[in-house]
Amino acid sequence: MGEGSSANAKDKKKKKKRNHRGGGSSKKKMTHEQLLAFKSVTDWVHLDQPSSSSSLTCLVDDFGVQKGLGRGGEKVVFELHSHSKFSDGFLSPSKLIDRAHINGVKVLALTDHDTMSGIPEAVEAARKYGIKIIPGVEISTIFSPSGDSEAEEPVHILAYYSSIGPSRFEELDKFLSNIREGRFLRAKNIVLKLNKLKFPLKWEHVCRIAGKGVAPGRLHVARAMVEAGYVENLKQAFARYLFDGGPAYSTGSEPLAEEAIKMISNTGGVSVLAHPWALKNPVPIVRRLKEAGLHGIEVYRSDGRLAAYSDLADAYGLLKTGGSDYHGRGGHNESELGSVNLPVLVLHDLLKVARPIWCDAIKEILECYAEEPSDSNLASITRFGRTRAFKGGSPLSCGQDLIDHCLPLWLSTEEMEDAEIKAIKLKLSNVSLSQGGIQVLIETK
Repeated sequence: MGEGSSANAKDKKKKKKRNHRGGGSSKKKMTHEQLLAFKSVTDWVHLDQPSSSSSLTCLVDDFGVQKGLGRGGEKVVFELHSHSKFSDGFLSPSKLIDRAHINGVKVLALTDHDTMSGIPEAVEAARKYGIKIIPGVEISTIFSPSGDSEAEEPVHILAYYSSIGPSRFEELDKFLSNIREGRFLRAKNIVLKLNKLKFPLKWEHVCRIAGKGVAPGRLHVARAMVEAGYVENLKQAFARYLFDGGPAYSTGSEPLAEEAIKMISNTGGVSVLAHPWALKNPVPIVRRLKEAGLHGIEVYRSDGRLAAYSDLADAYGLLKTGGSDYHGRGGHNESELGSVNLPVLVLHDLLKVARPIWCDAIKEILECYAEEPSDSNLASITRFGRTRAFKGGSPLSCGQDLIDHCLPLWLSTEEMEDAEIKAIKLKLSNVSLSQGGIQVLIETK
């Protein structure tokens, strides 16, 4: 074979390899079921954005993961597990949103540990990019086995809420506040244990890293240990001292996992078991939590779908979700924000369960205001929604404005045809928001 022929053969081989890497042979048109699911998901994603014409022709890979584009030529990427500086993340909510935008994320759930304080900043930052925020929280709990011989195990439950947040917010906030107080005590006990292990770590050092008003967690302690030179990195801090049951480990005053699930249900949220692969014995935990009302478990990570937990979800009729659990700490051990590919049918199933729950929560919040147009009830509407004061907005002066400008941001046309929603709209149309003593500015669509 001549030199030219050899070069051509090599070029063809390289081209074939590139095509294989790009998944060219595995891409295919959506099935009818996937197409309908894709339309439903993208319609919800763009509910609070100006409509634009787009083709629903889309490619998916062999697993049904969307490879094509949403409205305006944008791929719709969901990130359902992320953290900010309001708990143990390294980035502010605004910086987190900036990174989400860079990574092409279109829907982001901010799920800080035991607090929703970062949601308003995330919502505001997301506006300029057209990113949809799912108000969320990751609740620290304890699972207590039935048998006396079995040890308790820490379990984290993710909660996802509608765009305007939880119904009965004060009830949830008190619940989370109690957990945060326990986190302070827990972190202090960890520091004391480290002191007994001959590491003179200062409590003030941990609090400085956590930030003002943030309940310190193990990650903050680990960062302080690294800065003080007691360990080389975060991984070493956890592997040697801070792991569950480790020499410096301590529990807080976490509620039972079943109690957290009940609280999520009572406040209009969807509950999902976080990182089940971290549990020592996940099967009895999933069984009990399903009985308590758990909606789903995380199954997808940046390295793909974990078959064992997918099978577990199937066995108990649970939703399958996933997220990067991004903290912004950097390094090759952390999954990047938006790196988890969730199949379009998985997203559709999640929204199919979540939207009726969220719709009921919105009804409850609006009904409370319609019955009693007080400042506190108005605050429940404006806490996380896009009805906060924005420069250049128009005054929201009566219930009709709330109906015209806000409901279309939260509910689909079909959802607004619900008889209960219609009744609430009628009540709101006769309410003056000035009765509550607050004038709110809204951003029009």
